[in-house]
Amino acid sequence: GILRWLPGLYVLRHYQRQWLLSDVVAGLVLTAVLVPVGMAYAEASGLPAIFGLYATIVPLLAYAVFGPSRILVLGPDSSLAPMIAAAILPLSAGDPERALSAAAMLAILAGLFGVIAGVLHLGFITDLLAKPIRYGYMNGIALTVLVSQLPKLFGFSVDAEGLFRRITEFASGVFSGRANWVALAVGASSLLIILMLKRFLRVPGVLVPVVGATLAVGWFDLSTRFGVQVLGDLPKGLPGLAVPVFTLKEIGSLCTAALAIAVVSFADTAVLSRVYAAKNRTYVDPNQEMIGLGLANLAAGFFQGFPISSSSSRTPVAEASGSKTQLTGVVGALAIALLLVLAPSLLRNLPNTVLA
Repeated sequence: GILRWLPGLYVLRHYQRQWLLSDVVAGLVLTAVLVPVGMAYAEASGLPAIFGLYATIVPLLAYAVFGPSRILVLGPDSSLAPMIAAAILPLSAGDPERALSAAAMLAILAGLFGVIAGVLHLGFITDLLAKPIRYGYMNGIALTVLVSQLPKLFGFSVDAEGLFRRITEFASGVFSGRANWVALAVGASSLLIILMLKRFLRVPGVLVPVVGATLAVGWFDLSTRFGVQVLGDLPKGLPGLAVPVFTLKEIGSLCTAALAIAVVSFADTAVLSRVYAAKNRTYVDPNQEMIGLGLANLAAGFFQGFPISSSSSRTPVAEASGSKTQLTGVVGALAIALLLVLAPSLLRNLPNTVLA
C-alpha cells in the first residue's frame, strides 16, 4: 500500500519505545559532525558555507519519510563537490546569486532523474555490484577518511589531493614541526575516551568527549594560548522556499552534469545502503532508494540547497552512536535548525581535532 512509498511512516507505526533514547543521542552526536562537514563541502562546491547546512537539514527530513534505509545519513558529499563546482561556476559568471540558483537547479534535475529511475524500476543495477566490490569500496572509503583526518588530528591542514600525496604531505608536516601537540593531546584523549566507553552501551561514548573538549577549550582558552583550531560561530538563519528560474537552454546545459551527479550519488548510496542492510539483516528496496534519494535532492533544490548524496563518513558516526531508525537524521536536522536560530555560537569552542 501507501506505506511502500513512505517507509518512514511504516517505521513510525512499528517504532519501539526503547529505541528513542538511542536515536536522540545518536542524532545529537551526529549534529556535531554534520555542521562542519556540511559547511566545508559547500565551500568546496563554490558556494557560501551556510548553504551546506541548508543542504543538510531539508534532505535529512525528506529522506526520513521517503528513504528505505533506517541507518543512512544524507547530505553534501566530497565526491559531488568538484562536479557541482564544474557545472555551476561557468554558468554563474562570477555572480554568487546566480551560482546558488544554478546549484539549486542542479539538485532539482538530479532529483528528477533519481525519481524517474526509481519509478521505472532501474534499481536492479545494484545487483550487479558484487560483494568484493562493496567491501573494497567501504575499505577504500575507510582508508581515505583516515588519511584525510590525520592532519586535523595533529592540528594542521594539508592542501594536497589524492591519497598518496596527502600521506606524503602529512608526514612532511609532522617532521617539519607543523604539528600542534596540544591539539593532538586533546584529539588523542578524545579518541581514547571513545574507545574506552564503547563497552558501555548506554553511555554516549562520542558525545562525552565532544562536550568535554568544548568546555575545556573554553575554560582554559586553548584556542588563543596554544592555537587549537575550533569550529567558530555558525551562520544564522533557516532556508526558505525558492524556485530557481532558468531558460530551457541553460537547463539543458545543466542536464548532463545533473545526470552524472545522479548516477554517482546513487552508486555511492546503493553500495553504502546494501552494506548496512546486510550488516543489520534488513532489506532495502533499491527502487525506493532511488526515489528517496531523488526526493531528498528535490527538497534540497527547492530550499536553497545543492545536490546531495549518502555519506560514508557520517553514516558510520550515526551507527557507532547507537542509531536505530531514521529518527536519528530528523533529530540531527532539527538540532542544526535550532542551533541556527537560537544558539549559533554554542559550538564556537568545539575543537577540530575532536571532530577528526
